[in-house]
Amino acid sequence: MNPDGGPEAAGNALPEPGPVVAIPVYAGVSELELGVMMTVCRLCGGEGAALTVNRSRASIVTAGGLVSTPHVLYAALPEPAGLLLPGGPGAARASRDPLLRAFLAAHAALPTGASGSGALLCGEAGTLNGLVVGGPAELEGTLWGFGVAGVQAGQVVTDGPLMTTPSGLPALQAALHVAARVWGEEAAAQAAEQIGYRPL
Repeated sequence: MNPDGGPEAAGNALPEPGPVVAIPVYAGVSELELGVMMTVCRLCGGEGAALTVNRSRASIVTAGGLVSTPHVLYAALPEPAGLLLPGGPGAARASRDPLLRAFLAAHAALPTGASGSGALLCGEAGTLNGLVVGGPAELEGTLWGFGVAGVQAGQVVTDGPLMTTPSGLPALQAALHVAARVWGEEAAAQAAEQIGYRPL
């Protein structure tokens, strides 16, 4: 027996799982943004590195009509190392969910990437207060209402642990931002190379 309580002492115990990134999902989420985020996490951390989460395991319909079943309930989610918040036409409604708001508020210090209208989830949770944010130009007026220090409409902006991006493919930058902080800069760079992404 190992007196240090190291791996030998564990017998046939399963290996300790790696860090997990939580991705809240909702009816009307953008499958493009969600898919990009899931891909980056899988490339960096392997299968199970990203878990979609909702208050229910009932299937949801994405913005493009695909049906998706969340991986876990909030209560069953392991403590996440980062958050990714895809946008979509259902974001405004989802942002008013008290359970989601409480979850985001409790994890505001984590590395977070919000693409498109995913910034609304942060805003309603009170985690944009005092920050400079980017995001879609069409949401500029709404974002000002969340007590932000500034809005750079249509831009990718990082302020502290949070990156906000416009809708669509810029979600890749949000995902790489979180991946670099969870799995390291090298892993994120390798994922970007595998995808074929070249930063400007």
